[in-house]
Amino acid sequence: MRTTEVRASVVQRLALVIAVAPFALFANAASAESPNDIVDEAVLFLAAGIDGRKEELAQDKQALYALINEMLLPRFDRKYAAQLVLGRHWRSADESQKQRFTAAFYDSLLHRYADGVLEFDAGRVKVLTFRGDASKKRTTVKTIVRLNDGTKVAVNYGLVRRDVGWFIFDVTIEGVSYIRNYRAEVDSEIRSTSLVAVIERLESEAGITARE
Repeated sequence: MRTTEVRASVVQRLALVIAVAPFALFANAASAESPNDIVDEAVLFLAAGIDGRKEELAQDKQALYALINEMLLPRFDRKYAAQLVLGRHWRSADESQKQRFTAAFYDSLLHRYADGVLEFDAGRVKVLTFRGDASKKRTTVKTIVRLNDGTKVAVNYGLVRRDVGWFIFDVTIEGVSYIRNYRAEVDSEIRSTSLVAVIERLESEAGITARE
């Protein structure tokens, strides 16, 4: 694997791991007054959550998945993310396919990037001053992630405002959005196979028992 690919892989794991941390923090929106509060406190929360447990979690993948899922599921707008990834295919999918794709896409991300938790270092992350408009439905929180070699990488989080608070739905690394990236991949795969085939592949990757 080329150096640039390795760097992109490391940053992507770190970015998505940071994204999972806020979601267990806030039972209600009052706990986070601004979008930046979510990411600021997330960094500290995740650092505390894995402190002294890295070796244990490296040996027990199910415990690692459970830890991330506990943090991620409550505050990640997985349906919105799945809808954006499917794009126009969302409109033609039936309700069962939408539910299956949403669950399978979420779980495949969880399994794919779980090991990034073990690489997390709060000292690598700097949350920049919020310059967006928190009154709008969608906004962006910008951060800088410092790699081991000192390289600084821009990592931005897309958030959507719901009645109960802010939810993360996208991560953009050096200008590349994971939503746009996955949408292109999924669209190409659906065109060459089918939506059902894509769902079944994601379910297989995530270890979800096949549905009739």
